[in-house]
Amino acid sequence: MSNDFHSRLIAEFRANRGALGGRFEGWPLAVLTTTGARTGLRREVLLGYLEIDGNGVVVASANGADRHPAWYRNIRRNPMVTVEVGGDTYQAMAAIPQGPAYEKLFAKAVAEAPGYGDYQAKTTRAIPVVVLHRIDSRVKGMGDWLVEVHRWFRAELRALREQADALAEGRTAAIVRPEPDLAQEMRTRCLGFCTALRRHHVGEDSAVFPSLAEQFPALAPVIARLAGQHQVAAGLQDSIRELVDGFVPGESDPARLRAELERLAGELEAHFEFEEEAVVTALNATAPAPPTA
Repeated sequence: MSNDFHSRLIAEFRANRGALGGRFEGWPLAVLTTTGARTGLRREVLLGYLEIDGNGVVVASANGADRHPAWYRNIRRNPMVTVEVGGDTYQAMAAIPQGPAYEKLFAKAVAEAPGYGDYQAKTTRAIPVVVLHRIDSRVKGMGDWLVEVHRWFRAELRALREQADALAEGRTAAIVRPEPDLAQEMRTRCLGFCTALRRHHVGEDSAVFPSLAEQFPALAPVIARLAGQHQVAAGLQDSIRELVDGFVPGESDPARLRAELERLAGELEAHFEFEEEAVVTALNATAPAPPTA
């Protein structure tokens, strides 16, 4: 299909709110706008469009060619896309299911449009199926839950730093208490904070992040960077817990404890900001918020 002919089809599609005549009459179609993997420019392509399990789906068949189409290579680099179908236009995250999820989805696609099975028979490559997860700010997702969790960690860490300040300055904030009581209170809070943070990061590394990296190949370097930040935070947590467990009022140096908490606060704030910028949209698009959010 020549570029001029393809451009005319897209223009006709938009002018007729998703309807085309001729040999395309009656076909369910969509215009998918991606970002060029090498150029960074907007790229538009007219594709067959399916709705499966409540999501838009497109198939990288390329008419059974042995090479993946350019639009598919684009979304492997940048999964943010724009979808135009009928009179509706929406932003989406383009996910690429793997393994059993892919097999099940491809079977459903062939059941709705048998031609995709014919295309698969023409090539040795496994034809990818892409799920277009609509980005809807009205629906709370796991990304929003993650932001709430980060807010709680920030508040707890702020309270720990205030307690460390009180110990370092020989006071008990607004409430006068014996220093040993404040040290014990801080020890209890630190234990809860460190346990919760470690479980949170282990959960991300073992379940949440591998799923994201599998669906969105472009996020793999981001996931690796986040995992490295988790390791740095874990090392600082171990140091802080050791200092807190061994803290003896009147003998231990609270300034050292306060300095380690400041280091952890700096690392975590940079981590939270990067994580929220990098994965919240993908999490919101693909997973609902947990019931306890």
